[in-house]
Amino acid sequence: MFADCIENRKGKMFIDGIAAEELASMFGTPLYAYSERRIRENYRRIHSAFYRRRKNFRLNFAVKSNNNLTTLSILRSEGAGADCSCPAEIMLARMAGFESSRMLYSGNYNTDEELSYGFDSGAIINLDDGPLLERLLRFGRPGVVSFRINPGTGKGKYEGLVTAGPDAKFGMMEEEAMRAYRRAKEAGIRRFGLHMMSGSNVLDPEYFPAITERLMDIAGRISSGLGIEFEFIDIGGGFGVPYQEEESELPIDEVAQMVVAKFEERIASTRTMGDPALFIEPGRYIVCDAGVLLASVTHVKKAVKNFVGCDAGMNTLLRPALYGAYHEILPAGKMDEAKTIVANVTGQICENTDIMGRDRKLPDLAPGDLLAFLNVGAYGYSMASNYNTRTMPAEAFIIGGKAYLTRERETMTDFVRRQIVPPAVMRDEQ
Repeated sequence: MFADCIENRKGKMFIDGIAAEELASMFGTPLYAYSERRIRENYRRIHSAFYRRRKNFRLNFAVKSNNNLTTLSILRSEGAGADCSCPAEIMLARMAGFESSRMLYSGNYNTDEELSYGFDSGAIINLDDGPLLERLLRFGRPGVVSFRINPGTGKGKYEGLVTAGPDAKFGMMEEEAMRAYRRAKEAGIRRFGLHMMSGSNVLDPEYFPAITERLMDIAGRISSGLGIEFEFIDIGGGFGVPYQEEESELPIDEVAQMVVAKFEERIASTRTMGDPALFIEPGRYIVCDAGVLLASVTHVKKAVKNFVGCDAGMNTLLRPALYGAYHEILPAGKMDEAKTIVANVTGQICENTDIMGRDRKLPDLAPGDLLAFLNVGAYGYSMASNYNTRTMPAEAFIIGGKAYLTRERETMTDFVRRQIVPPAVMRDEQ
């Protein structure tokens, strides 16, 4: 189940040829370490699966999944576009060299300032609700506009990863979408896209053609009802990766074949949509298994339960506390030692939910030993926080057998730099 960038050499973990212990020594812990090679392999696999079947195709990388500028620069060099959820991600994509025409801005509950920035950036704006169009038009008429559809159903490994259906905060139902496109046409807009994102980390291959068919049926009714064609139809992401040993890899070639078949079948049967490009926007599939989080054991408590404490907690990797998500945890320096204890692996945060792994079988560990959390390249660093006044970790990339620091560890000086104590408070103390 390990990505091929991870090896066990005589009981020691290596990441793309460099010992995990060496990386920890070079950059400290907690540390996010990524394999550049694996990111490129994952991108090429999913891009090829779709592009071989439909040349009018584009992959936009979900910046929110991993916002490291090195990640973005790698994927821009591979030919990806950028799926941006906020103005800051548009800014990062620009810094990484993405052209504005290859950015899709899919915000939700936008402020006027965000809409204005998106408009001025030149990115394609994908609106989450019909009335947002009126606010956008205050800043000018976009050359192309897209609306996010809620197809009425969604799927995800955890409840929090389901982003469509009656309780989802995202997108609009078909009736509202029909009104939105009609209003856009009345406003003089002539170029259109259509978008959905219905869930995340789905490993069921049959789900993707089914949800594509549902979206294309909606697109067909909008197209024929309003007499508009679509430049692109974005079916979103959600392409899953296995986190646990019993899970199987998503057969991406089979998924692409089924999705493209449904996509083109509906275009042919409707005959009013034109020849839209097929867009997808994966994040997790490309970067997840390319990332490893290295953490040092800080204390081992043997009580009613065993607890292995380390310097990475819910502030560093939120997914276990937020979703109950599973991440494999390995003893990076003791890979071949017998697993003699069962313990909860915990961070240093003052919350009982700060459990990174429950009832894990591990060898006898001591302070200073190194733990490796797998499959953290997506929604790892990008969801980290300063909770409990903990500083943000460092990030490093392994490229061509060499390790490079790509984001410095935050210091307390960084943390307090933007804080200001009003003089009035100081006078009160006197």
